[in-house]
Amino acid sequence: MRRAGVSIPSNIAEGDELKTNKQSIQFFFMAKGSVAELVTQALIAFEIGHINQENYNYIRNECQAISSMLTKLIKARSKI
Repeated sequence: MRRAGVSIPSNIAEGDELKTNKQSIQFFFMAKGSVAELVTQALIAFEIGHINQENYNYIRNECQAISSMLTKLIKARSKI
């Protein structure tokens, strides 16, 4: 979960520094993939009893918000 969590902002930062929007968008999609990975890992952690319902819900909701922001960023960069 830590690796997926760190991967999200790392891919956003790397994508933002690239020369073309096409390259940037690829990294933003990788960040979305890491978000999905983190949600899946949180669900597994909840189901096997490593985290409680409240923590799982918090992670899921934050990830949904981040994924939504990334979708908007990708759409914005696609138009440039």
